[in-house]
Amino acid sequence: LQEKKKQARLMQKALEAKEQAFREKMGVMCCRWRDLHSKEAQLESHMERYGRTLKENDAMRRQALKKAINEREKRVQKDRELLRAKRELEDLREKHQKLFNKVQKYSIFKKYLEDVVKVSQFEDIQGVTSHYRTLRGVCKDLLQARQGHLEMTKKARQLLDQYTAEKEAEILQHRNELVQLQLRLDQAQSDSLHW
Repeated sequence: LQEKKKQARLMQKALEAKEQAFREKMGVMCCRWRDLHSKEAQLESHMERYGRTLKENDAMRRQALKKAINEREKRVQKDRELLRAKRELEDLREKHQKLFNKVQKYSIFKKYLEDVVKVSQFEDIQGVTSHYRTLRGVCKDLLQARQGHLEMTKKARQLLDQYTAEKEAEILQHRNELVQLQLRLDQAQSDSLHW
């Protein structure tokens, strides 16, 4: 019995030693598990920060790309506007040159008009040009009136021709009727003689 008790105590000690070893192992495992969870949380935190950084970098890249595209479009538009402005400037220079040449060409007419004013009843060039404009307006009105009269004459002639044609047709119809009546008369006279 004592030997059994002794064995039981030895077994109890061995069991307690094993249990103690198991508890120590479990403690080490728990520590490792906590470290693992801690490292996993850190890793998730790093991954989250890395993901945010990637998103921010992507957003910044897209924004920079959009800004570059907008700036390129603005530059192209400004280049177009500059080209258009240069063309307009060139056109204005050409017009200016043409007008200058015209002024030079017509300067002899100014001298002529000044000479006309000296020898006429007009007081200045403005009076001569206004008189010329008045005469030109009267001439235009006369031409329009003449054209109106010609159109009225043409319409009257057309109406006369139409009326003449209608009357000629009526005369022809009456002649035909007269001829038929004459034939009937002749036939009636011939029949009356015969009767």
